[in-house]
Amino acid sequence: MIKFDNVTKTFDGFTALDHLTLEIPKGSAYGLLGSNGAGKSTMLRLLTGVYKADSGVVSIGGTPVYDNAEVKQRLIFISDETAQYSNMTLNQMKKFYKTFYPKFSDEIFTRLHGFLNLPLNKKTSTFSKGMKRQAAVICAISARPDYLFLDEAFDGLDPTMRIAVKKMMIEAMTDNEMTIVISSHNLKEVEEFCDTVGMLHKGKIIFTRDLSELKGNIHKIQASFDTEVTKEDFPEVNILLIEHNAGLTYIISQGDADNDLAAVKAKGPSLCDLIPLSLEEIFIYEMEALGYDKNQLDS
Repeated sequence: MIKFDNVTKTFDGFTALDHLTLEIPKGSAYGLLGSNGAGKSTMLRLLTGVYKADSGVVSIGGTPVYDNAEVKQRLIFISDETAQYSNMTLNQMKKFYKTFYPKFSDEIFTRLHGFLNLPLNKKTSTFSKGMKRQAAVICAISARPDYLFLDEAFDGLDPTMRIAVKKMMIEAMTDNEMTIVISSHNLKEVEEFCDTVGMLHKGKIIFTRDLSELKGNIHKIQASFDTEVTKEDFPEVNILLIEHNAGLTYIISQGDADNDLAAVKAKGPSLCDLIPLSLEEIFIYEMEALGYDKNQLDS
């Protein structure tokens, strides 16, 4: 298990993480969401021991990460920077990883390389950003870590390569029970890959949710009434938001979808449908329900 226990990290008076407490179960695919400057990259660098917390403890499997070589052999961080291996070829990257990760698998490397077919003996400085990201993923998965952390995991990849990289990571999770934490502000990517998501804002976790539970717990009902209705007309429904537009009423509710739909239909609308919500919409409504202004969350 990954654990942040009351962790604070500051830089020149700026508080990047503010008494952060969070647990991520082993075997999860965890999506860490938040606007730029929310603290996502700081969290990942604390997890990999690049940074030391000013206070609190960051631990993996009950063992503090910072200055612990044994723990670091079990984890790999792929940052949003792609220049760190510019003077190496892919073969040299492989040798570099094998030096630090004793479980590195030549068999996995060969299979993954055959899948993506990157040049083995050209310096990665000649690669596109997407190819550099692919090279890093190949080496990372071949090292067979218990924990893989990625900052903007799919940035720079074209749609075909995104599918390929996701497939490789899913197979690694299945074969090795690997835990993956992905930092991103691309909600669609997170929705397609992760089973659990957390929203970080100004150094604090606003909430963390199982994705299937999150998507099944908030609903949007579209209805048409002869007169304008309000929240008070549906006391049995936990309404987060009710809006009126062009003769239609949109009700955002939290709870059981069938019960909420039945309660709205009982008021006799001429039209009543359940409308699918995107993950972005769900997050906006969740945050507004917690008292956050969505415009502030974008800043």
